[in-house]
Amino acid sequence: MAKNFNAWPEGWPKSLNYPDIPVHGFLDQTADRVPNRIAMIFGGMELTYGELRALSERFAAALASLGVEKGDRVAIHLPNCPQFAVAYYGALKIGAVFTPLSPLLAPREASHQLNDSGAETLISLDLLYPAISNIVPDTGIKRVVTTSIADCYNAIIAPLKPLGKTEVPDTIDMPTLLKEHEPEVPDVSIDPTKDLVHLAYTGGTTGLSKGVALTHANVVANVLQFGNWFTGAQIEVVDGKLTSVFPPGVDPEKDRITGRDRETSLVVVPWFHAMGTVGYLNAQVLGGNTMVVFPRFEPREFLEAVGKYKATLLGGAPQLYIPLVSLPDFKSYDLSGIKMAGSGAAPLAMPVLDKMLDAFSGVVIEAYGLSECTMGATSNPPDRSSTRPGSVGIPVYDTECKVVDAETGEDLPPGSVGEICIKGPQVMQGYWNKPEETAAVLRDGWLHTGDIGREDEDGYFYITDRKKDLIIYKGYNVYPREIEEVIFEHTAVQQCAVVGRPDIEVGEAPVAFVELRQGAEATREEILEHTNSQIAHYKKIRDVVFLDQLPVSGAGKVLKKELRERLNQE
Repeated sequence: MAKNFNAWPEGWPKSLNYPDIPVHGFLDQTADRVPNRIAMIFGGMELTYGELRALSERFAAALASLGVEKGDRVAIHLPNCPQFAVAYYGALKIGAVFTPLSPLLAPREASHQLNDSGAETLISLDLLYPAISNIVPDTGIKRVVTTSIADCYNAIIAPLKPLGKTEVPDTIDMPTLLKEHEPEVPDVSIDPTKDLVHLAYTGGTTGLSKGVALTHANVVANVLQFGNWFTGAQIEVVDGKLTSVFPPGVDPEKDRITGRDRETSLVVVPWFHAMGTVGYLNAQVLGGNTMVVFPRFEPREFLEAVGKYKATLLGGAPQLYIPLVSLPDFKSYDLSGIKMAGSGAAPLAMPVLDKMLDAFSGVVIEAYGLSECTMGATSNPPDRSSTRPGSVGIPVYDTECKVVDAETGEDLPPGSVGEICIKGPQVMQGYWNKPEETAAVLRDGWLHTGDIGREDEDGYFYITDRKKDLIIYKGYNVYPREIEEVIFEHTAVQQCAVVGRPDIEVGEAPVAFVELRQGAEATREEILEHTNSQIAHYKKIRDVVFLDQLPVSGAGKVLKKELRERLNQE
């Protein structure tokens, strides 16, 4: 089945050129082009692109002196902060493989990931490391480097910052390493098509998390696919430099929604997640954007930063936007300068989307992907007239998607609901040391995602659910997302999730977990009546459980596995 280009943006190349460069080449290119442009703002601290490159080179030299070699896995256990970017690019520059270790992991989960990846180097935060220090001796970790948020503040401003530095015994101090080593990177040969660069772990929604093996070419492709989706530029290499080429008559500053070396982006998406590493670190660096970086999310602080820094871009999961639009004075903030707000990781509820569109002058873009395709596969086109509410858009450059029967694998026509499959240069090499699991999802060049959805006649895709989240009630397929959309329309509901409770008589009974808005009230009976009056009998929720806060992953996805386990225990 040929790719559907009905909705392809006019003037956009249908295929990109992908340069044969390593991932850290993006930083080198931008630092060469605009060395004095501010790359990052963090709690008042500023780093230029030239400074970010110099620090990463110092850290690369430091890692090499500690014995880290090409192919070694380096685990980064940090929140968003300048040290994360320095450590990430420093590790890549000596050919090491980055494996993100989420600060949200329990010690047991961190132990599994460190052992499975074979990481020998761990970079952690003074406030985070004590929580996992007891498991480190039972892993292959040979060296631990630690840093502190307080390392970012000079002596004058330190009294205004609430965090001080905590000494971490038996670890190596990162600022000391940076001071002791010159920015002299060892000469390491990297083959982008063969050498791994990321070993990112899946969320483990169906068991132990699996390592997703990605080459430099995988990541470079996905960064360019999304970095150029909003500029519509072709990539050419001229005298060793990445150059954006536009069709004749196109003025990039007037005719494109975003431009190189002129945007300011608010970055709160965790860099330890695929969406963060690819979309909110590397794609930002590619574009020469100034990143205003947050280690955690606080809605009012985030909104105030829009005006403070004249931000033009922001993005994240729906859990970013729900608290924003729920603030009583949300409409009092001037957000008209936002050119683009991206949303991914989970579906964006229509009431939230409507409020965002009212507040922003630019576009709200829903996109879709997963770790197994580096980050992303589809996106809505970058203009309001072409975005379709409820859709995750069309396949991006050089990417094909199709819908197949989840049982037989047979291709399905537009309008049919089935499993989404993806083919493209960003699709992973496979799961780390798991050939059987790899063979189960990579078949004939297609990645079988486990996500359920459909394609319309114009090539837009709609994700209706995860295959594993499907509820089977008396033999009927019940898709939770459809029910959640109805529940979300209740004015008292802030967030919700529907999962199946094992039931001998019916198989699985739909149960809703509901988080209410601050100060709002609703009873179990009200939610049941509101929801069940609008859906078919077999889809009706059988119970409502109120929670102060739904459990979510670092990427902002509701952890339905935890909710199902709760029901099973009960």
